[in-house]
Amino acid sequence: MSRLTLDRLGKRYGDAMAADSVSLDIPQGEMVVLLGPSGCGKTTTLRMVAGFVTPTSGDVLLDGRSILRLPPHRREMGLVFQNYALFPHLSVARNVAFGLEMRGTPRPEREAQVQRMLELARLEALAERLPRALSGGQQQRVALVRALAIQPRVLLLDEPLSNLDAALRAEVGRDIRLLQREAGLTTVMVTHDQDEAMAMADRLVLMRDGRVQQTGTQEDLYERPANPFVAGFIGRSTVLRGTLHATMHGGDVFATGGGTLLLAGRYAADGACTVALRPERLRLAPPGEAGPGSAAGTVELASYLGAVREHLVRLGPELRLVVRDPTAGNTRLHAPGDAVAVRWDAGAERVFDAADAQLPFLHPEPIAPDTLGTRMTSDA
Repeated sequence: MSRLTLDRLGKRYGDAMAADSVSLDIPQGEMVVLLGPSGCGKTTTLRMVAGFVTPTSGDVLLDGRSILRLPPHRREMGLVFQNYALFPHLSVARNVAFGLEMRGTPRPEREAQVQRMLELARLEALAERLPRALSGGQQQRVALVRALAIQPRVLLLDEPLSNLDAALRAEVGRDIRLLQREAGLTTVMVTHDQDEAMAMADRLVLMRDGRVQQTGTQEDLYERPANPFVAGFIGRSTVLRGTLHATMHGGDVFATGGGTLLLAGRYAADGACTVALRPERLRLAPPGEAGPGSAAGTVELASYLGAVREHLVRLGPELRLVVRDPTAGNTRLHAPGDAVAVRWDAGAERVFDAADAQLPFLHPEPIAPDTLGTRMTSDA
């Protein structure tokens, strides 16, 4: 059993809080990903867990016991860094064996463990190569199994995919996830890339300015964002600030600096608010269509991105929406200057009050995500 607990962990540098009261409980075998923009406190938090940074406040517990007084090498944690940190003069096998040698593991046991690790990472044929003769993905797999070879109680991953190209990131990310699951390791990973985080995590921790904004599954953060920052970061919603005006019938009117939108839903508030609209839950329709959950606009940019088409639609002088739809659908790539309507159901909207709390729907109820595509395609 290896349960990792962060109890109100904090780190202050002068007047700035790099991490502020971070609390997490991570059970055996779970992979938690700390996610957020640069400077949000995720790396500082990881380094406090590893023992490289001394917390200003709070505690780090492993199976209920504080490890704050233990130096990094006694915390029984495996570490994988973004720059691999392999020894350039040692072969792949010797790199994997290094931690075992430092622990005084007997040679027969050490060699058997190295062989198991090489087989696990499909590196047997590369055992005698030096790191400079390996690709980036191969080097990262060596760094990973070197960390696993010592049979750590916790695995810490610091931006492990950031030095790889897009294709390799996906492949090595899957390798890491499979190896982590097979070993049943409690794991904390840091990344700024939400696609990586969404693909690899059991649970996400989204941070901003040293504070945890929301913790939960990918679905929790995507479907039920705690505030406008979460809505904008996860899924890259278009986030607009303005004023909400309730109506008796149909959707509420949202006025922003660049124009107005007639929302698809009605909400339990008037006044200052923030509206987040998910690009993939908006649809383009022929111009002239009106009503709740629609707006007239002009295409400014159109991009074919393989799996999806993306359109930037200007609705007013300073009001634009990004619309993203699958290329497998019946829609086409519009040309800049085309007049269109943007349409959406209430399920595409997330509305927050002046205190950034999400407002409940009054009417209509949001459409379930799995039916939205059918509804909007037929509307168009």
